[in-house]
Amino acid sequence: MADLTTTITENVVLNGSIRGSSNTITTTGIVDVFERILTCSHSNVTTVAVFGSTPHSADGALDVENCKYLRVTNLSTDQDLKLALVTAATNYQVTVRAGGSHILFQAEEVLIGEEDASPAFPTLEDLVTVEVKPSASTDVQVEVFAALV
Repeated sequence: MADLTTTITENVVLNGSIRGSSNTITTTGIVDVFERILTCSHSNVTTVAVFGSTPHSADGALDVENCKYLRVTNLSTDQDLKLALVTAATNYQVTVRAGGSHILFQAEEVLIGEEDASPAFPTLEDLVTVEVKPSASTDVQVEVFAALV
């Protein structure tokens, strides 16, 4: 078993003063990792990760309850991408700018999409797939990294 240490640091100099912070979180008991870099073709949706109740529940599935860290990074230097995190019944989508990342610290009971602007904070749903679509008419490379206990 291993520990995964994740550090996020913001640093900006504004009017001669340094602002920002550094936050570190350690996830213990890591026994599996999943890492891949792939090209996502423009005008297409590419599934970059699949989750299930067990690894044999679907081809290439990651165990949803054991995934304790998931990062999707846009490796493009100049193109945004749209990232969709999909459950069995809903999804949410975000833009990941060139060089940016989207991070989740679990895949089980992790998200829900709602149709109004008033969060109900219901029971969240398990992640089923992670999908990417380039924003422009250029292919983008994406890195996916997951750590599982």
